Amino acid sequence: QVQLVESGGGLVQPGGSLRLSCAASGSSASIYAMGWNRQAPGKQRELVAAITSGGSTNYPDSVKGRFTISMDNAKNTVYLQMNSLKPEDTAVYFCHADLIENGLSRYWGQGTQVTVSS
Repeated sequence: QVQLVESGGGLVQPGGSLRLSCAASGSSASIYAMGWNRQAPGKQRELVAAITSGGSTNYPDSVKGRFTISMDNAKNTVYLQMNSLKPEDTAVYFCHADLIENGLSRYWGQGTQVTVSS
């Protein structure tokens, strides 16, 4: 069974930084891509960063220049470096992994809370 374990969330002041990690385990299938999404109260879940195993990345305009995603293929782990955090970045952050299993299958982590507040 695929497990995604996230870590690194917490409380940070505006302008501060946090680094999230997400490790995938439990499957021998190859990872096509991993990414991070977030969901604030009363809002839909949105993508904040994605990366393929080949290193291609994707960010929405709201986080470009502030967030950086990276992946350690050997460890099946994805990282999200978040700088210049704003109160509107406050949300639960979810990791996902797309595994190659007769097509692509998406798995989700349980989420980690990020709160940006003074």
